[in-house]
Amino acid sequence: MNVLVINAGSSSLKYQLYDMNNESVLAKGRVERIGMESSILTHEVEGQAEVREVSEILEHTTAVRKVLDMLTHRKFGVLRNIEDIQAVGHRIVHGGESFRESVLIDDEVKLEIRKLFDLAPLHNPAHMMGITAVEANLPGVPQAVVFDTAFHQSMPPSSYLYAIPTVLYRKHKIRRYGFHGTSHDYVSKQAAEFLGRPLDSLKIVSCHIGNGASCTAILNGKSYDTSMGMTPLEGLMMGTRSGDLDPAIVPYTINKEDLTLNEVNSMLNKHSGLMAVSGISSDMREVVQAMEEGSDSARLAFEMYAYRIRKYVGAYAAAMNGIDVLLFTAGVGENSAVLRKRVCEGLTFLGIDLDENRNEVRSGETRRISADRSRVEVLVVPTNEELLIARDTYRLARNRALTDTLGD
Repeated sequence: MNVLVINAGSSSLKYQLYDMNNESVLAKGRVERIGMESSILTHEVEGQAEVREVSEILEHTTAVRKVLDMLTHRKFGVLRNIEDIQAVGHRIVHGGESFRESVLIDDEVKLEIRKLFDLAPLHNPAHMMGITAVEANLPGVPQAVVFDTAFHQSMPPSSYLYAIPTVLYRKHKIRRYGFHGTSHDYVSKQAAEFLGRPLDSLKIVSCHIGNGASCTAILNGKSYDTSMGMTPLEGLMMGTRSGDLDPAIVPYTINKEDLTLNEVNSMLNKHSGLMAVSGISSDMREVVQAMEEGSDSARLAFEMYAYRIRKYVGAYAAAMNGIDVLLFTAGVGENSAVLRKRVCEGLTFLGIDLDENRNEVRSGETRRISADRSRVEVLVVPTNEELLIARDTYRLARNRALTDTLGD
């Protein structure tokens, strides 16, 4: 079965086409600047030169049609015709409390996703445009939705509720939802497989550290607590997001600087974090380089960033009454040896003993970076959210096909 995975944004669309017989990527690419005359489609096939096409793409239905044209192109394509796509999977940022797992799309599912627009106004409406665009171009092909929040629906109320009037939860569903769920789910399973240990026997702290960053306590294979909250703003210090702060800072800043709520929201999401403290960049590589060249502000930003990760690891070890595995994933987590070292240096009390030589090795594979004597396994696990989406979509579409066959 060939499964097309789509991640639709408001002005972009990323795609990967999987052959689920061997879980190989047949092609991948992205469409950027949707809504403009000079939209850009970039298409990649293993072993071939990247193809780049500039054209007018004013909405997502046209973007999907362009992608399908490229996938079936006589020279650059990998499929004979679009009928070779048997299922489509979509990444959806917010599933609220409505979705605890991935599901096939029907009218009821689409209605529920629309009801969640208020919780993810920048993401869910764009995802819905992607779903509608696929319906227009591939009518009758089963589509599945995989939610960033679904993995965290196993959290107990003591983890997900805020200490505010409960009427706000009952009326408006104000609570912790958590994000990066597909990543935390995938890497925890990879870690258990790598270690040859049952996932449901492990206490894992998963650190997804990219431009957006979150830590998750995974107890016996299920999310027990996570650092991001009702929105992705809470938790760790990130590339441009502030992470945790005193809520009173918001009205205080509005009063002192004569700012609007939208301006403060923009400040906390787009102009804070590494960028704000370093004054240099939101990119950890550039911050580390500046730190090594003697920048005091870059060093402060780096130390704050590592310190907050360390605090969450310690807190989650306490929440689970222990830790068996500490894992790092995503762009920064997988590639920044200096950050991993700084985080682990302050966690020796937990039994974490980093092997510096292993930590310096760069690899695209899951690997151990802790010393043999370490009581806690420290791993680097490359994430692959698209593959998890493809797997869930394949499973759901295959089960639907089997059910339909038995029904006949």
